[in-house]
Amino acid sequence: MSDKTFVEIDIARQSLNLFMGHTRRSYLVSTAINGPGEFMGSECTPRGRHAVAEMIGNGLALNTVLVGRKVTGEIYDNGLAKKYPERDWILTRVIWLKGLEAGKNLGGDCDTQSRHIYIHGTPDESGLGRVGSHGCIRMASRDIVELYDSISLNTLITILT
Repeated sequence: MSDKTFVEIDIARQSLNLFMGHTRRSYLVSTAINGPGEFMGSECTPRGRHAVAEMIGNGLALNTVLVGRKVTGEIYDNGLAKKYPERDWILTRVIWLKGLEAGKNLGGDCDTQSRHIYIHGTPDESGLGRVGSHGCIRMASRDIVELYDSISLNTLITILT
């Protein structure tokens, strides 16, 4: 990872672009069904400049289930989906974001990290490319592994509308 590696998430396009020097990789994502916003309890996707605060799940199998950033011992499948139809699935990897703009996404009731905003894997790959999350940024499990392996702590992530 170089200092020329950064990420831009475009809420309007439901896309994530990973820039590594002169290379760009693009992925479909799903951001908040409630749209953009920064406040605690809003279930909105926060805008502005962020950085990677924590990276969780290195080496986990695809579709490993995480709850509260901890591995549950489950691997997502249709049986789990039927057993827990209302569960907000967090799979494979978690990239936890921290805001960098005081009063916008850092501190107080708009703090991205305190809101537990992540980029994470999702089982609903058919929902990628349109809104649907509770504030986080959802990606296909294979895509989140590729992103995770391409960035590091403190990588800059800008979320645009």
